[in-house]
Amino acid sequence: MARTRVRFVSLVALAALSAAVPLLAGCGSEDAPDPGRPAAGGRGPVVVATTTWEGAFAKAAGAEDVTVIVPRSVHHAPDYDPKPSDLAAVAEADFVLYAPFEPYAGKIKEAAGSKARLVEVNLDNDPARAGAEVARLGALFGTKDAAGRWKTRLDGEVARLNGELRSAWPGGRSPAVVTQVFTAWAADLAGATTVGTYGPEPVTPSQLASLSAKKPAYVLDNAHMSTGTVLPDAGARQIEIANYPGEDLDLLAVYRAAATELRKAMSGA
Repeated sequence: MARTRVRFVSLVALAALSAAVPLLAGCGSEDAPDPGRPAAGGRGPVVVATTTWEGAFAKAAGAEDVTVIVPRSVHHAPDYDPKPSDLAAVAEADFVLYAPFEPYAGKIKEAAGSKARLVEVNLDNDPARAGAEVARLGALFGTKDAAGRWKTRLDGEVARLNGELRSAWPGGRSPAVVTQVFTAWAADLAGATTVGTYGPEPVTPSQLASLSAKKPAYVLDNAHMSTGTVLPDAGARQIEIANYPGEDLDLLAVYRAAATELRKAMSGA
């Protein structure tokens, strides 16, 4: 079984690291001509990921040595401050993965060691997009075969979950849902009919009226960006969908967890 090492590095101390290691002037970028490849000696790439979401994409792509900066449990990343000794992981990385919407991405760039290649990750759990991104990372890492095997597992898991959820449709009909823009993939997983979307900003009074008028059976809310009850007077059941994997970095578990919540809601549990 592949070993995936998961460690957590302080964001607060990342800025301090930038003074101790070479900065971006000597750092590889995502557009660098040097192709991804396994590190010397046959070991896999050493990857630092800002969150468990990027870390899970790296693991799916075949990386076995993955260090995560921000634990899944931390909602305010700048408040997280573990041991400074963990900073060595950033300087030793072959790749540093981040997402552009993360407020601390700039600190990650500044703290990356001279040999680290910076890779912006398209974080999207839509199966087609996730599969394509894992394949891209596999090409960068030199782990295409592992990424291909994961894509096969993803396709099989999504097909299985979709079949189970369709069998659970109330009354045998596709339920109408309103979904937060970053959880639309879960509506597709269930074969639901999306009648409206919202976010990432809070719902405005005019949106509230418009979305409620569509009479959705369910509201799919983003557990990591929740603003509370979205349609309080619509009579719709709200389902919390998590995009971020756990500390095991198992991206497939995100689909299974979403399916469990959807199935419970559709069964009235």
